[in-house]
Amino acid sequence: MEKFVGDKAFYKMLFAVALPIMVQNGITNFVSLLDNIMVGQLGTEPMSGVAIVNQLIFVYYLCMFGGVSGVGIFTAQYFGSGDHEGIRATIRYKFWIGLIISAIVTAVFLGFGNDLIQLYLNGNSDGGDPIQALHSGHEYLMVIIFMFPPVFIGMTLTSTLRECGETFVPMVAGLVAVVVNVVFNYLLIFGKFGFPELGVAGAALATVISRYIEMGVTIVWVIMHREKHSYFKGAFKTLRVPFNLVKNFFVTGMPLLLNEGLWSVGIAMLTQAYSLRGLNVVAGQNIANTINQVFSIVFIAMGDAVAIIVGQYLGANDMKKAKDYDNKIIAFAIFSSVVIGSIMFATSGLFPELYKTNDTAKLIATHFIMVQAVFMPKDAFLHTSYFTIRAGGKTIITFFFDSVFMMIVSVPLAYCLCKFTGLNAVMVFAIVHAADFIKCIIGYILIKKDVWMNNIVVE
Repeated sequence: MEKFVGDKAFYKMLFAVALPIMVQNGITNFVSLLDNIMVGQLGTEPMSGVAIVNQLIFVYYLCMFGGVSGVGIFTAQYFGSGDHEGIRATIRYKFWIGLIISAIVTAVFLGFGNDLIQLYLNGNSDGGDPIQALHSGHEYLMVIIFMFPPVFIGMTLTSTLRECGETFVPMVAGLVAVVVNVVFNYLLIFGKFGFPELGVAGAALATVISRYIEMGVTIVWVIMHREKHSYFKGAFKTLRVPFNLVKNFFVTGMPLLLNEGLWSVGIAMLTQAYSLRGLNVVAGQNIANTINQVFSIVFIAMGDAVAIIVGQYLGANDMKKAKDYDNKIIAFAIFSSVVIGSIMFATSGLFPELYKTNDTAKLIATHFIMVQAVFMPKDAFLHTSYFTIRAGGKTIITFFFDSVFMMIVSVPLAYCLCKFTGLNAVMVFAIVHAADFIKCIIGYILIKKDVWMNNIVVE
C-alpha cells in the first residue's frame, strides 16, 4: 500500500498542483455542457452541425496541445534545474509553433470546411435533415476560426505557467472566460436584452469573445508579476530561438505534435465511422462526450500533475522521488475513476433529457454515457501512463503507444464493424474501447521497466 498510497504531505502537494486544474477544467466543461444544451434547444440538426465542427476544432486543439507540450517537457525540466533562459527559449518556440499550426488549420478550414463537414453526413438519413446540419455547421465554422490567435497566444503563456508550477492563474483566466462565454451564449444565441438572435453563429461568436478575454487576463497578469516569474522577463524581446535548441525541441517535440495531431484525426475518423448510423448517433455521441468531459476532470488533471511534478523531479535528477510520486498519482487516478465512473453510470439517463432532441437520440446518448462510465478507470490508467512516458522525453514511444495504436487498431476496427456488421453504434463503441486493454498491457510494461526515467536538460 505504501507504494500506491501517499501520506498527507503528498496529497497536499498533489492537490496544490491538480486542484486548480480540476476547477478550471470542471467549470470549463460544465459551461461547455450549458453551451451544448443551449445549442441543443435549436434542434437536432443545428446541434449535430455544431458537434461536427467542434470535432474538427478538436483536431486543432490537440495539434496545439501537442506543439506546446512537446517543448513543455523541456520547460518543466528547465524550471526544475533553475534555467530561466532555457524557459524563455521554449516560450518563443511555442509561439512559432502556435502561429504555424493556426495558419495551416485556418487555410484548410476556409478551403475545405464544407467537404470536411459533409464526411459526417453521408450515413443513413435517420435523425434529421443533413442539408440543414451542413448549413448550421458551415455557419458556425466561419465564425469560430477567429478564435485561433488568442488560443495559441494564450496557450503559449498558460502552458508555461503550469509547467513551472503556477496553476492558479490559468484557472482564474479560464474561469473569467467561461463566465463570459455562457453569458454571451445566452445573449447571442437567443437574442436577449436587445442583442441579435444569431443562433449557432451566436454560439461561435460567444466562444471567440471569451477566448480574447482569457488571453487578455493572462497577459495582464504576466506583465504585473514578471518580477516574481522572471522567466517571462525579456521572453519576447526577440523571437529568435538558437538553432541547437530548435533542433533539440524539434527532435523531442515533433513526435508529440504528430502524435496529438494523428490521435485527434483518429478520434475524428472514429466519430465519422459511428456517424454512418445516422444523425441520431451524431447527436447522441455529442451529448455523451460533453457529459464525459465533465466527469473526467479528475483523471485529466492527474495527467497534468504527472507532467508537472514528475517532470520537475526528473529535471532535478531525483529519480527515486519521481518514480514514487508517479506510482501514487496513477493509483489515485484509477481509484477516483472507479468512484466517479460509478456515479456517472447511475445518472446516465438524466442528462440527455436536458436536450431538445428526439427520444432515439436521447437513448443512444444514455448508452454511450454508460459505456464511457464503465471504461473510465481504463482511460485514467492510459492517460496517466501516457504523461509518465512523455515526462521523460520518450516521445517516439508515446507516438507508437498512442496514435499509431489508434490508427492501426481502433480506427480499422470501428470501420469494419460499422460497414460489415449489423452491430449498432453503441456496441461498436464498446468493442473499440475494450480493444484498448491491449494498450494498457503495453503501458504497464513500459512504466514497470522505467524507460521514462530520463533527465533531458542535463548538460
